[in-house]
Amino acid sequence: MTLLRHPVAPWHDSTLALMTQGYAWLPDRMRVAADGTVRTHLLGRPTIALRGPEAVAFFYDEDHVARAAALPDPVLDTLFGHGAVHTLDGRAHRVRKAMFLSLLKEADGVAALGALVRGRFLAAVTGRPWERQVLFDTAAESLALAVCDWAGLPLADTAVADLSRDCTAMVDGFASPGPRHVRAHRARARQEQALAKLVSDVRATRADAVTEGSALGAVARHRDADGALLDPRIAAVELLNVIRPTIAIAWLVTFAAHALHRWPHHCELLRSGTDGGYAVAFAHEVRRFYPFAPFVGGLAARDLTWRGEEIAKDTLILLDLYGQNHDPALWTNPYRFDPHRFTGPHSPLDLLVAQGGGDPAHGHRCPGEDITVTALAVIATELARLDFDVPEQDLAIPLSRIPTLPRSGFELILRP
Repeated sequence: MTLLRHPVAPWHDSTLALMTQGYAWLPDRMRVAADGTVRTHLLGRPTIALRGPEAVAFFYDEDHVARAAALPDPVLDTLFGHGAVHTLDGRAHRVRKAMFLSLLKEADGVAALGALVRGRFLAAVTGRPWERQVLFDTAAESLALAVCDWAGLPLADTAVADLSRDCTAMVDGFASPGPRHVRAHRARARQEQALAKLVSDVRATRADAVTEGSALGAVARHRDADGALLDPRIAAVELLNVIRPTIAIAWLVTFAAHALHRWPHHCELLRSGTDGGYAVAFAHEVRRFYPFAPFVGGLAARDLTWRGEEIAKDTLILLDLYGQNHDPALWTNPYRFDPHRFTGPHSPLDLLVAQGGGDPAHGHRCPGEDITVTALAVIATELARLDFDVPEQDLAIPLSRIPTLPRSGFELILRP
């Protein structure tokens, strides 16, 4: 049995390769790995990367992998926020996550947000006929308006526009050093300060009637595993962890438009769908086919054994999301865009790890997945119904950039 304490020489660090190759880095390494496991170093730490259904179960077992110390400060400074649910393990994680599950998994609430998304998106995109507009920007602001309505945030439209720009900056800059990261850091600081004040105001005025049933009220009144209310800044962090991922659906909306432009026969299938089933399948295939999260990571909670090989405590363990979603051993023709793979009685949803894997209630799978699928299905359907031109532009999707997007943001001109 091999002891994975120093799997490669420490100077064989892959951090630079990851930064330059982006989404392709880990799948490329996996292709040449004889046993489907990659051993390397990232940021000087011994690292092992896994893929496949067995790896998903292994990774999301809290007895195996801890998340609390795995997220580096640059990611917390920008994407998730210090003290977020993503940094917790065990009972603390379960109690905090229960708040998100109550907000994001309730069917009526998800449907209500979907209706708000539809209304806001149609108002925004149809309000500018004959103008050349960037779909990514339109979608982000529409999603921001919808989620603020749904979450009960009493913000003026100008403040929501600022929130939209700041949340997209947080996502855009979390994985990149330099100016993008600086913008993301400043954006998070601004919004944490503003939302912490809002939480404090809600508590001071005891505005229960106003916030009852809303995300704002739930976060403001939530008590953690120790029975204490969240510090206002932590409450702001968790509000952003409802708002920011919803706005980030703009990335997937842009990919959906890219798919409809490249394979236009899906427009008719979306338009003719009566029960929304094809739209949901289309949303799943967008999440599978296009690059969003390259991988997720955690630290070995103790000395572990993976397929007969020992993994030392505190080794960085990566789960290859992008690679698994394109693994020919799991998907027929993985580089063909085909929503029908999710329409049959044997839909392979259990293999799809676009937003993590495992049990949403007890693991670390994103509790906002239902909202993502609903909002994406709604907007994709409306895009299929709209009459618009796609002017000449750069629609290339650079895999070296994380997160990536068509370079133009997908420009369109709506015909009234």
